[in-house]
Amino acid sequence: MEFEERPSPVDPEVRAYVYSLVSALGGTGADEDGRYVLGDDALACLKDLKRWLKLYDEKANRLDVARCLAEANLVEGDLLEILGAWPEEATDDKFKSKIALACLELLVPLTWPIEKDDSQMTVNHHRHIPYIQIAQTSYKRAILESQSKIILRTIVRIALPSIAIPMRERTSRDEGIIRFVLYLFRNISIITASGEGKESPTSRSSTIEAFHYQDVLALILTICSNMGEDFNTQDMVIVELLFHLLKGVSVEKLFMDDSQFKKTSSNELGALLAKEKNMHRGYMKHAPSRHNRFGTMIWVKRDQPGKVSTVSGQDSLTDGQRTLRQMDQSKKWNKPRQGKRDIDKSIDRFDVPVALTHNANNHLRQFVEEFLDSGFNPLFNHVRKAIEREADRVLDVHRQQTFFLISWFLEAERVRRRRKQEALKKSKDKKITETFEADSFALIASVLNQETFLLLNRNMQAAQDSKDWQSIHAGNRCLTQILLIVQEMVESSLEEDQEIAENIQTRIFYEETTHDRIIAILRGYKDQGFGYLDSCTELAHVFLRMLERYSRENVDLQVRSKRRARKKKQKAESTQKGDADANQEDDDDAASEMEDIAEAEQTSRERKFDFNRFAAKFMTQSCVDTYMKFLRYYNDLNTEQLKRAHRFFYRVAFKQELSVILFRVDYFALLNRMIKGPEPLDRVSPMFGEWDELVKQLTKRMVKKLQERPELVVEMLFSKVPSTVFYLENGYDKQTLSSRPRAPAALEVRGGMARDEQIGVVVAVLGQDEHHRDAVNWIEKVLSSAANERQSWEAEAAARRADNDSSTESIEAETRPPSIVVKPDSEERRIAMFKNPRLRLLMTLAGFERLGIDDEPNATWIIPSALSARQLHETHAVIQKHSENPVLEYGDDDPIRAEDMLRRKPTEKARRAAYDDESGDDSGLPINDDDLLFPPGGPTDTGPRTVAAALEQLKKKRRIRRRKSIASDNEDEAGRELDDETRERRRKAREAADLEKRRKIKSAEFVMDSDEDEEADREFFAREEMRRKGHAKKVMEVLREGMVGKKGKRKSDRDGDEDREERQKKPRLSGSESEDDIDLLMAEGSSSPRVQELEDDSEMEEEETPLSSPPLGNVFHKDVLKDLPINLLSASGDTGRNKASMPVSSSAPDEDEDDEEAPVVVPSRRRNNRAALLFESESE
Repeated sequence: MEFEERPSPVDPEVRAYVYSLVSALGGTGADEDGRYVLGDDALACLKDLKRWLKLYDEKANRLDVARCLAEANLVEGDLLEILGAWPEEATDDKFKSKIALACLELLVPLTWPIEKDDSQMTVNHHRHIPYIQIAQTSYKRAILESQSKIILRTIVRIALPSIAIPMRERTSRDEGIIRFVLYLFRNISIITASGEGKESPTSRSSTIEAFHYQDVLALILTICSNMGEDFNTQDMVIVELLFHLLKGVSVEKLFMDDSQFKKTSSNELGALLAKEKNMHRGYMKHAPSRHNRFGTMIWVKRDQPGKVSTVSGQDSLTDGQRTLRQMDQSKKWNKPRQGKRDIDKSIDRFDVPVALTHNANNHLRQFVEEFLDSGFNPLFNHVRKAIEREADRVLDVHRQQTFFLISWFLEAERVRRRRKQEALKKSKDKKITETFEADSFALIASVLNQETFLLLNRNMQAAQDSKDWQSIHAGNRCLTQILLIVQEMVESSLEEDQEIAENIQTRIFYEETTHDRIIAILRGYKDQGFGYLDSCTELAHVFLRMLERYSRENVDLQVRSKRRARKKKQKAESTQKGDADANQEDDDDAASEMEDIAEAEQTSRERKFDFNRFAAKFMTQSCVDTYMKFLRYYNDLNTEQLKRAHRFFYRVAFKQELSVILFRVDYFALLNRMIKGPEPLDRVSPMFGEWDELVKQLTKRMVKKLQERPELVVEMLFSKVPSTVFYLENGYDKQTLSSRPRAPAALEVRGGMARDEQIGVVVAVLGQDEHHRDAVNWIEKVLSSAANERQSWEAEAAARRADNDSSTESIEAETRPPSIVVKPDSEERRIAMFKNPRLRLLMTLAGFERLGIDDEPNATWIIPSALSARQLHETHAVIQKHSENPVLEYGDDDPIRAEDMLRRKPTEKARRAAYDDESGDDSGLPINDDDLLFPPGGPTDTGPRTVAAALEQLKKKRRIRRRKSIASDNEDEAGRELDDETRERRRKAREAADLEKRRKIKSAEFVMDSDEDEEADREFFAREEMRRKGHAKKVMEVLREGMVGKKGKRKSDRDGDEDREERQKKPRLSGSESEDDIDLLMAEGSSSPRVQELEDDSEMEEEETPLSSPPLGNVFHKDVLKDLPINLLSASGDTGRNKASMPVSSSAPDEDEDDEEAPVVVPSRRRNNRAALLFESESE
């Protein structure tokens, strides 16, 4: 029977070339006592093999050459033999050093880890990768186990000549040799075999021990401690090497001494045995025995009639609960298929625990301590600068590894300090205890500066935006360890460390974006793995605890919160401007970018920090879900992790009083299983008692809340939104006030341009915006339609008027065109009519009117009836013209863009009262005594009734004061007659006292906040002074010429009633004018003896004044005061009443037909009475 040969996975021709080169490289022979002998062209063969790897495998994206070299056993049979044959005393042999370097150049690509995604894999890759990975494991085993040949030390010797050269004098070849050596060490640390134990030849322990014995760790320490001085481009390779050496190593176990390490190992073994025993105990309760070996099947009746469920197994016969659980376990859920997700297979690569042997643990602890003392600050300071300037050698994975290493070494520093303090407490030597001084934190200061915080926050935000969970995981661990280090610095005995810790806390807690990011990370957990879940819950726990403590110590803590800046819209420049316009556009973009940066800075503001407000952000259903997912691993959590979850739920239920969030069926099922089983929390655990008490209190609160809110029974099946939580806690819905949208600020066009030019500016601005370019076309359509409609209506109205020759007001009102309602053509247009200020300005300039208040979004726009069809056509033509040929710039010398021609319309200030005084004295003019008096007429906002009542009271007081003044001026206390000198002295004293009294009067009724315009005051008082003098002069002329009386009997009562009715119809004087004129006449009259005599006579004969006497409001009305003095004696439309009671000049003609021959008489007493009426009837 013949078998068909399988096709070779590698091209036979390629295999033949590679095999021939391997054979020509050299080999062992009997003549040389089994020693390896190089071929004649060994160096050329090594270079040819390197070319094959580079040109065939790398460029063709194949692995055929690597497969052939693995099958030919090149590494173990040739390369390692060549390197082992290079003795230490022959270091200066150039040929052997070249051969060793050529072997190194082959070892690096052969041991390079293969990391390809499924999308990059080809058939060739699937065929070769498993074989090559097994071959790489054998390479690592051969390198580490060759103790006699010390391969690693030989590789270090290859790099020593290049390392000895100063950095400035090294060539690119020297730098490449150093990188090749470090890359090989990194490859060896990466290669792992599946299922290997800590004693395996390729395990982490074997790698660490080989690195220690062959001086690889010493080389790493040398490079790290001189990073930045003697080494520059090797930082990222060192980061990768350290990451793969330290990931998964427990820091707590690393710093244990021999006794602690043995005790911990035995405790772990005992814990595993106890856990297994508990599992067996729970299983044995319902385990089958030898007497129930037979099968059992039962039927369980369901609620629906005729429906049963089948359950098998005798354990379902014990109790009903067990039967139901058995039914639940037998159910199958056909989970709906979702789209294929790109899952990172190395999602937990930071957290896979690695066990080390005792020797490897000691060697690694020694290396870590020396690294913290000498290499930590130089390495990470240099790495941070490389990441900040985004060097080409920096990859995304390097950022993750850097933050992981920072967190690991910070934790190592904390544990080392704690071990030192524990050892110090156990020490019995009192001298050592007394002389002990706490170490400073300067050894790790390079990661406790502001630059590191900024880099960490920036990378965490970028990773959160791109959903890079590994980067967020590394950032969480790094920030957590920084916070824990700061907490230890606060508790340090060194005052310098305390001040630094205070400064660091202020910087970290000052940014509110950091607070929000931590909350977002906690809320955003879904299925990123247990390591990510552990890191985000630990960060939230540490940050919340430290912030609470810091806010208590600093009551006035301020945080900087950023409001979202309004993004400026991109302005589309015209493409018809050529290269010059393109340069201008670049300048405008740069300026716009700077404006955006300035605007973002302006939107930042400080506010006082409220911890309760911040803690309330954690009290959401998503945060609780994250901690519940964390609690599902309760059997695998340690004490610190259980305490972390317990503190969070205690804060939710009792500190924040939001236990309603925890009232959910699946939550209580988890808590009940955690306490009572099956598979409960171990009762020996230190946290079991606290969890048991917490579950009891939550159950009590749930029962009490169910009695208060029966609807909670339904809500326990679902997650709860904040409104539901508020209702369940308080029994009523939360009252929210919906804020009405505000109208945008009104705009106007600068420069006082004509209406057509203003329309052109707005049309040009709207035409530049792509989103609102169609708004101009819509305005044109509305105007065209409205013009046609208005033109049709006007034609119809003209025809109607031609038929009706009447031109009365009613017909004119009926023929007034109706307003046209402007209706938006879409919902976006309706919103733009309210929110777009440019569109509103164009509609206003076009003559549209808006009905309703400004803040009403649904207000109606109309085209008023005052606009004719011709005006609408003209406006339409103007808009159409500017739309077709927009003017984008105005001005010749210094052109201004159209959009810069728009500005905010200034708001109108409240109008001042007619007689408001300005309190300022900016003019520098001297203040006379008149300025200290009340404003003429008093306040202008007083009603007529108040003015009349005040004037009536003023008249009564004046009469009494005048009588007393006359009596006191004529007689002394004994009643004797006074001489003229005493009277004059009293009069002057009285005037001086009255002036002083007026100066001291201050009334809030007459003092206004806005009284600051002294120029207006000066003009007002000058005008009033001229008016007073003019009126006084005319009054004196009337008094000198005499008063004209009319003979005849009085009018009848009917005429008096008519006079009163007409008197009521005439306008009354305002309070300001009446008081002004009273003061004027009193001041002018008191200076004349004749007027004083008239006043005295008027007081005695006031009762004889006829009822038909006209009010002096007709004489001293504000409209009349502006005219000539003859208006003082004119009739004002009522001749009968004027003839009966008005004083008439002797030169005026008599208009009464019944008394044409009546002589002109001037009775002195009657004349005095009329003069008195001129003074006292002013206020009426």
